This record gives sequence, C-alpha cells and structure tokens, in this order.
Amino acid sequence: MRWWDIELVLGLEQRLFPEDAWSAGMFWSELAHARGSDATRRYLVAEEPDGSLIGYGGLAAVGGTGDIQTIGVLPTHRGTGLGSRLLRALLRAATDFECAEVLLEVRVDNAPAQRLYERFGFVPIGIRRGYYQPANVDALVMRLADPASYAAAADTPGDLPANTLPHTHQGSKSHG
Repeated sequence: MRWWDIELVLGLEQRLFPEDAWSAGMFWSELAHARGSDATRRYLVAEEPDGSLIGYGGLAAVGGTGDIQTIGVLPTHRGTGLGSRLLRALLRAATDFECAEVLLEVRVDNAPAQRLYERFGFVPIGIRRGYYQPANVDALVMRLADPASYAAAADTPGDLPANTLPHTHQGSKSHG
C-alpha cells in the first residue's frame, strides 16, 4: 500500500467496516511507520488487472511480535482464496520482521474470518470486551506461535483468480 492507495482503501474500508472504519489519518500514520530501515509495518493491496482494489491487509511488528492489523476483501471476492493469500503475505512479512508469534483480534460475530485464521494455526487466547466501537462488539484474540511455518507454505491453486495479486509496497495499515 502506498499513499495513492489510501483513497481507494478508504472506500473499501467504509464498505467492509462501516461501524468502525479507519480514518485517512490512521492509514497515513500506519504508512509513515512502513518505510526506511526502522520500518515496523507492512501493508499491501490486492488489485484486479485493471487496477481496481479488491482487498488489503496490514501488519505491525514490535519486539518480536506481529499483529495483524487488518484484512479486508471485497464481498464479491470472498471464497476465492484472496483472504488466504493476503494472510500468507502478512505472515511472510512477520517472518521478515523476525516475529516469533503473531496476534490478531477478530469480531466474535465474524465466523468466516475465524475459520480462516484457524486454518492457518491461530488459536483463541482471550476476549476483549467491547473492543469494536461504537457497536460495542467483543473481539476474539488469537495467536499463531510459528508464523514462519505458515508463511513458507505454497499458495494452493485456486487461491486467487487469475491475474489477481497482492502488491506489497512496504506500506502500512491496521484494523483489529
């Protein structure tokens, strides 16, 4: 993700997370931590060949722990493997940042996302009450102890529609 992606990401963010969408300032702040030798973030976007945005994701890394900040996939592309590809790319970033573990928060009412994370080895470790505001929805906290093993896995055929790739521009974004 780069600064020129922010407007498109904001549009998708509003569509996917209308109650707790990030602001442009939040994206700008995350991208500011994604550049240079002291970078602690990696954000990426997935685009169709025509340049239309279909997904995005972000990771923060501090002190050997990665935190999946967000993964968002256009509803028309759910079930195509795009979420898996984005997650795998973020786990590769966690490995690049030498993270020994990766954490994330997911809405307790988002069973499809929870299943995706479980397929990658994430296990529930707690609940954050009222984490998602203003809806006051709880977050399930999940942990992956060995991100390198899942980052190294090959993408399976059918993970993504033909010619659709996540672009890792060493950017940044976050969404718990």
